[in-house]
Parts: sequence; C-alpha cells; structure tokens
Amino acid sequence: MITYQVEPYEACIEELKPLFPAHWAELALNQDKVPLDPQYDVYAQRAARGEVLMVTARELGVLVGYFVGFVAPALHYRTCLTLTMDIFYIAPAYRKRSAGIRLFKFVEHEARRRGVKRLFVGSKLHKDASALFARLNYEPVETYFSAWLGD
Repeated sequence: MITYQVEPYEACIEELKPLFPAHWAELALNQDKVPLDPQYDVYAQRAARGEVLMVTARELGVLVGYFVGFVAPALHYRTCLTLTMDIFYIAPAYRKRSAGIRLFKFVEHEARRRGVKRLFVGSKLHKDASALFARLNYEPVETYFSAWLGD
C-alpha cells in the first residue's frame, strides 16, 4: 500500500535525486541543449523559509513518487496564499493504481492545513496529465508556450 506524507526537503532530497533523471528523461524538452542541473541551494533556501511543500509517496518505505511545490502569497494577490506546483512524479509501475489522485488529495489536505487558498498545477502537453487534473475537478486556466532561443 502506498502511503503519502509531508517530509522535510533536507531529509529526503538525497533519496529523491536518483529519481530525477528518469523524470527528466520522460518529460523535459530540449534535452540535447538543457541538461538536468537543479539548483538545490535555492530549494534549500526556500525550504528554510518554510516555502517548500514536499509530499512523498512510498510503498513499504520505498520512494515511488513525489510532489514539490512552493507556498507563498501570490505576487499579484498578496492576501491569497498560493501553492504553485514545481514538479510531481509517480514511478510508471504505480500510475494505474490511482496513486496520482491520492497524491494530489493529500497535497490538497496539507495545503488547506497550511492556509493555502489557491493551488496551481500544470501538465506537459507531450506527456499530458490533464485527465488526472480533470478527475480532481481542477479548472484549466492558462496555456504556456515555449520557444528555444539559444544557439
């Protein structure tokens, strides 16, 4: 059975790092130009300020998924505490077991407990998770576009 819990960034980042390459390989665009190179120091600084929400998904203690988001007042709406998803991942072997739904339900519960009023999540179009968010009754609000401007 998969369990979901909030864990401190510092306590589990080393355990998360081995999952990042598979996550990156599955989702990242322009992989030939943009290597995986997280700014772990920035995450640590934000975590020290209480701005990181890290939820892990574990089966028998083994990490099988995660959600990382940032909690802060919205830049344009100072009074609206907002949780903005950075990344989420469920290992492929666990995706057909409603693990994503349960992960986000746990995230919602924890966000409410922290006083969050609005949650923003996103999905890559080439690896679309919109069906997950639709099942959660999340409302589509924006589309992002990308252009590679490097050499």
